[in-house]
Amino acid sequence: MTAQLSKPATLRARGNAGHLHRVALSAATRQGAHMRTEDVRAWLAQRRQANVLRVERVPFAELDQWHFVRSTGDLVHASGRFFAIEGLHVVEHDGPHGDGPYREWQQPVIKQPEVGILGILCKEIDGVLHFLMQAKMEPGNPNLVQLSPTVQATRSNYTGAHGGSSVKLLEHFADLDRDQVVVDVLQAEQGSWFFRKSNRNMIVETSAEIAEDEDFRWLTLGQIAELLHEDETVNMNARSVLSCLPYYDPNPGALHSDVQLLSWFTGERARHDVRTTRIPLASVQGWKRGPDAIAHEDGRYFKVVAVAVHGSNRERISWTQPLLQSVDMGVSAFLVRDFGGVQHVLVHARADGGFLDTVELAPTVQCTPRNYEHLPAGDRPPFLDVVLGAERSRIRYEAVHSEEGGRFLNTRCRYLTVEADPSLVPSEPPRGFVWATPAQLTTLARHGHYLNVEARTLLACMNAASAWPRGLV
Repeated sequence: MTAQLSKPATLRARGNAGHLHRVALSAATRQGAHMRTEDVRAWLAQRRQANVLRVERVPFAELDQWHFVRSTGDLVHASGRFFAIEGLHVVEHDGPHGDGPYREWQQPVIKQPEVGILGILCKEIDGVLHFLMQAKMEPGNPNLVQLSPTVQATRSNYTGAHGGSSVKLLEHFADLDRDQVVVDVLQAEQGSWFFRKSNRNMIVETSAEIAEDEDFRWLTLGQIAELLHEDETVNMNARSVLSCLPYYDPNPGALHSDVQLLSWFTGERARHDVRTTRIPLASVQGWKRGPDAIAHEDGRYFKVVAVAVHGSNRERISWTQPLLQSVDMGVSAFLVRDFGGVQHVLVHARADGGFLDTVELAPTVQCTPRNYEHLPAGDRPPFLDVVLGAERSRIRYEAVHSEEGGRFLNTRCRYLTVEADPSLVPSEPPRGFVWATPAQLTTLARHGHYLNVEARTLLACMNAASAWPRGLV
């Protein structure tokens, strides 16, 4: 693939011109009709105080309705619903026929076959699209309350398997008027921690009057863009949904046409042969189960822990559950370069054991650096040291965001876009990497299983940085 600019090809998502215009107007509107941006933080703080949520680590023996299956060691719920912690055996071959070098490992994994709904209502208020965001408490959030989609619910939640109250505003997404759909796409969750888990990412427009509720506020995209520059404010599910919005391409032209990019991606999927087998949790090699954690014997990667939760504004007042907890803060970064005046990001074709279709497009760097500290430079993830050693003047966007608080405990990631030093990051990248424009990624995000959840977060943040450049250096 040669480094020559090509004209935009057929795949570039132009979508509905009216949607594009209204999205752009909302992104440029920095104060909402109902709430000032500077008041959002105070509102979130007030919701934390008004709805007490207490989360404490407990031994596995104190889990209610959860147990380890005697025959397999799998950690499951008595109802057979929600999710389970099982074992996964992964063999990754690097070659079109599986005859190249390979990696092999075993690990615990979350098995949750249900497709959840992540839905954001939007409405035109005073001529500008506003988005209904929820101040939602999640047990795994480091600060408990973050901005979430209007509706964020698993099938077990919205069908009442938990025995709690109904999910507010679910009817707007369960009984769709197709003419009101702005975004509707299945997107994968983390392929390194989930086994083939997808959620339905939706944005639906309404003209109906929505009853006021202290846990919900209408915000413009410009307001959300500013808040995406703040640490741990907009949750992972909201970032994922917002990344699927259509945006104008302000600088058309790319190193590779859409056809070339898709051909490269298809080649990467064909090149990787990832064979996964679900295995009993009790037989996973390299991991040890103690009374209050399942952890890797070297102290790396993540742990499976148990928590007890007591709250007041959740669908269920109190419950216990397992959560995954990373051993340290992660890093997800796009290296950025301009080619012919057009911004490009360096994308990695990442193979994870939990992906539905082997490979998804990921940030240039996506890892927990602590897991690689013991390795020589040549065995560390490509470009990790470039990102970690970048001068402050090269960082275009930076914020710490936490991962999904319903399944992960205090799991944070430092998200960055970093201007690439041409002497360290070539225009012809190594195998498995390609330069693509944010507009090309925005097109692909409107289709399922192309961009992984970390890349979708960064795409939402890059669109936010364009709309609200306060985070630029």
